[in-house]
Amino acid sequence: MSGTVRVEREGAIAVLAIDNPPVNASSIEVRRALLQAVRDVGDDPAIEAAVIIGADKTFVAGSDIREFGKPLEDPQLPTVIAAIQACAKPFVAALHGAALGGGFELSLGCDARVASADAVVGFPEVTLGMIPGAGGTQYAPRLAGIVAAIEMICSGRRLRADEALRRGLIDAVIDGDLRDGAVAFARGLKGKRRLGLERVPPGDSEATEKAASAALRAGKNRPQVAAAIEAVKSAATLPFDEALARERAVFQRLRMGSEAAALRHLFFAERQAGKVAGLEDVTPRRVSCAGVVGAGTMGAGIAMCFADAGIQVTLIDRDDESVGRGLERIRGTYERMAASGRIKADDVQQRVRRVRTATDLQSLAGCDLAVEAAFEDMDVKIALFRELDRILPRDAVLASNTSYLNLDQMAAATQRPEQVVGLHFFNPANVMKLLEVVRGGETSAQTLATALDVGRRLRKIAVVARVGEGFIGNRIYAAYRRQCEFMLEDGAYPEEVDAALEGFGFAMGPFAVADMSGLDIAWQMRKRLAATRDPRERYVAIADRLCEQGRLGRKTGAGWYRYEPARRVPDPAVHALIREASAEKGIQRRTLGTDEICARALMTMVNETALLLEEGIAARPSDVDLVLVNGYGFPNYEGGPLFWAKRQDRARLLAEQERLAASAGFGFRKGDVAGLLDQLAREG
Repeated sequence: MSGTVRVEREGAIAVLAIDNPPVNASSIEVRRALLQAVRDVGDDPAIEAAVIIGADKTFVAGSDIREFGKPLEDPQLPTVIAAIQACAKPFVAALHGAALGGGFELSLGCDARVASADAVVGFPEVTLGMIPGAGGTQYAPRLAGIVAAIEMICSGRRLRADEALRRGLIDAVIDGDLRDGAVAFARGLKGKRRLGLERVPPGDSEATEKAASAALRAGKNRPQVAAAIEAVKSAATLPFDEALARERAVFQRLRMGSEAAALRHLFFAERQAGKVAGLEDVTPRRVSCAGVVGAGTMGAGIAMCFADAGIQVTLIDRDDESVGRGLERIRGTYERMAASGRIKADDVQQRVRRVRTATDLQSLAGCDLAVEAAFEDMDVKIALFRELDRILPRDAVLASNTSYLNLDQMAAATQRPEQVVGLHFFNPANVMKLLEVVRGGETSAQTLATALDVGRRLRKIAVVARVGEGFIGNRIYAAYRRQCEFMLEDGAYPEEVDAALEGFGFAMGPFAVADMSGLDIAWQMRKRLAATRDPRERYVAIADRLCEQGRLGRKTGAGWYRYEPARRVPDPAVHALIREASAEKGIQRRTLGTDEICARALMTMVNETALLLEEGIAARPSDVDLVLVNGYGFPNYEGGPLFWAKRQDRARLLAEQERLAASAGFGFRKGDVAGLLDQLAREG
């Protein structure tokens, strides 16, 4: 018998233990071994029932995602499930850890399911561009109802064992040893359960359509969401076997599609990002208490990240009024989360109690890690770092949330540069998944390992960057924004650029984003860099003029747009300012179409990425894709700018790079895009 499935006996009960570390993925080897084990159970007259359980810490955390994107080898999972159902002996699935995707479908194909209290179940397929393909869209509505199945499958949400029990997706939660409980449950089964032969009653059609509409909105009308809804609905209209066949056909089509390929790329990129050379044998420092300096929107959000992770945090600001506002911001956010059902009501006070407030930096004297979230000014940050260096324990880590500034200058102001690291959160910090971990020139391996460990505990996607203006994300975004401003002088208006890029799939266009975050942030950066800017470089002063007029975005009611009251409206005054800027430079304005706008913006991202990879700011192309998707609104179904680029026509991309150089003029730096495309092709 293959080592991927062990068959053991508990009297008349066979225990089939799936052993395919680390997460017992349903690989071809597992499927072959499991199918043979099921047949052996059926052929052995001494066996009355069987239990399927996962070895080590989990049941089956899903199918082997490495198999997607290429033809699947037989036996496929539906064949294994069909064999379980055809066997005269009842099967019980014993769930612990994670039972996700194909793993959960395997359990649903059994006659019963029991679980330990720590188990979670779910269908993540939609988040990978697919739908469940081994009966999930048919079993779930038969057990939990159509509305619950739509909500669960279309969101990819994981359900804890207690909720799965309430919804009828499992039969019992075992208190005590899971294997013993599952064997006892199997002994009590009287024959097979014929789940799936009957159609699901249609139920409340209004509730079904409401759930479907909500799922489509939340899923941004992506095709896999619509397909999942239709598959679930078919449980009430089609014979079981026909509905299963349709589900499988849609699954096979979607898993081979471009969107699924892009989402798989991001899945693997996320796992690759955590692998940093030289850290394999490094033990991170354990962080049990943290400090955050600055109780504004960003600081309060960072404090929430620690509180959410169960880490005690002290929030510091200059006076009681400031820290009071920060704490109320935190409390209000948690209360809204509880009201919407995202957390339990009891969690509100529990999490708020993890946040202490103070106005004296000395209160951080016992912290393992301090994060400064002060104003983006180098003098302010250096002064703060000197104080933190004096106050914190000698082995504590000092972190900066800077978006642009040189981390090495801050580190040099301390007596512990090796323990200084950048932790660049994205606003709102308690929501955004991305965390740029900035490795300074003196940052030690243990400090970096500690920062990455903290990122994991905060459930962030942590991507390592080296020191450089704007690191990875803001470096690329600044070049992208400059190119979009060039297009204003060339003939476009803000709403035209935003519409084109939102049509491509960006969550928001660059000018809408600027208004939301505040035009003064980038203005401060431009003023800081003005002394080093070569006057021969093309520079667009339109944003500076808006700031000088007090148009700082949504917070002042006007920026690139006018806000009435919150709805953005194109502003003729901005149009006039743009036309005036074009005329001052003698630029003959022309109409820029959607294709040109998107091509220039996207190619700018690719060119800037080539430069920062050459400079070693980012370790690998996939890290850049992760940053742009998770921090800057690049559509995940395109896989990031580099995944997008490798699927484009090479000659067209290189020609677009030449056009960028011509439009930008003096100072434009051409990255080795040809070499980058070669690298992407080699990596597959």
